Amino acid sequence: MKRIAALLTAAMVLAASLAGCQPKGNTAGGQTPVTLNEVAHSIFYAPQYAAYELGYFKEEGIDLTIVTGFGADKVMTALVAGEADIGFMGSEASIYTYVNGAEDYAVNFAQLTQRAGNFLVAREAQPDFQWSDLKGKTVLGGRAGGMPEMVFEYILKKNNIDPQADLSIDQSIDFGLTAAAFSSNDADYTVEFEPHATALEMEGNGVVVASLGVDSGYVPYTAYCAKQSYFKGHEDIIQGFTNAIQKGMDYVNSHSAAEVAKTIQPQFPETDLETITKIVERYQEQDTWKEDTVFQEDSFNLLQNILMEAGELEEKVPYDKLVTTVYSEKAAEE
Repeated sequence: MKRIAALLTAAMVLAASLAGCQPKGNTAGGQTPVTLNEVAHSIFYAPQYAAYELGYFKEEGIDLTIVTGFGADKVMTALVAGEADIGFMGSEASIYTYVNGAEDYAVNFAQLTQRAGNFLVAREAQPDFQWSDLKGKTVLGGRAGGMPEMVFEYILKKNNIDPQADLSIDQSIDFGLTAAAFSSNDADYTVEFEPHATALEMEGNGVVVASLGVDSGYVPYTAYCAKQSYFKGHEDIIQGFTNAIQKGMDYVNSHSAAEVAKTIQPQFPETDLETITKIVERYQEQDTWKEDTVFQEDSFNLLQNILMEAGELEEKVPYDKLVTTVYSEKAAEE
C-alpha cells in the first residue's frame, strides 16, 4: 500500500498545479467536452469503442476524448490530478485511494467487464494444460496490486499453487511491454491482454493455453469512476456517459463478432479485421461483457476478497461509499 500512498501524494501535488485546467462549458455544437482516461486500449473494452464509433456519446451531448493511461495507477493519478473527468480501470484503485484517506476520492458508477480479459501464453501448444504446469516455471506477470496480477494469483491459489514459492513471477516489465519481452527473453509463460496474445500466436512466438477470465470466474474487472467533486454539477454528464456505455454494451451483446469487429476497427488501425473478429469472438464466448452496467454489492465484495487474499487490503471498505448504481440502473431502464 506504500506505493499507492506515494502515488496519491504525487497526484495531489500535481492537482494543485493543474487546478482549473480542465475544459469547461460546451463546444460550438452544443457538446460538452469530457476526458476519459482508460487503463489500456484493448479490444477487451469493445462496448466502449462501439459506443464511440456509433455516435452514442454525441447523442448524449458528450464530446469524448479518450486518453490511454497504461495502468490503473497512472489512470488514478490523472483523475486525482484533474487531468481526466472519468477514469476507467480496475476498481481496486478507487479502494486504495479511499483507504489512504483522500477526501475527494473516486466513486464507481458503471461496471463494464465481468471477467478477466487476459490470457496465459506459452511457448508452444499444451492441449492438456493444467495450472500445476506452472510450478517451477517463470511467468511474465503484472504490477503488484493491479487486477491482472491479483486475478492471476487468485487462480493460482484456487489451484493450490503458492505464487511466491511454487514459481517465479517477473514483475519488472512495464505494462504493455510484456509481449515484446516474451518474444526476446527466456520466460516460460506470459500473461497478456488482446491483441497481444493473438499477435504472439500469429507471429509464431507463443500459444494461448488458458483464459484467466474463464478460470477466475465472474470478477468485476473494470469500471468507470469519477471524483466525488465531479458528480456535483455533472450529473447529466455522468448519466449521459452511462447511457452511451449501456448502448454500446447492448450492441456488442446483440451483434456478431464480425459486425462488432467492423464497427470498432477504426480504433485499432494496426490490427487487421480478421484478427479483431477472432478476438471479439473469443471474448463473446467467455461471456466477458455484462448485460447492464450495474456494479452489484456482491461483486464489489468479491473484489475486496481478492485484494485481501493478495495482501493489498487489511479490511473492507463500505460499498455505498465507493459505488453508486443510480446512473446504471436508470440507463438499464431506458
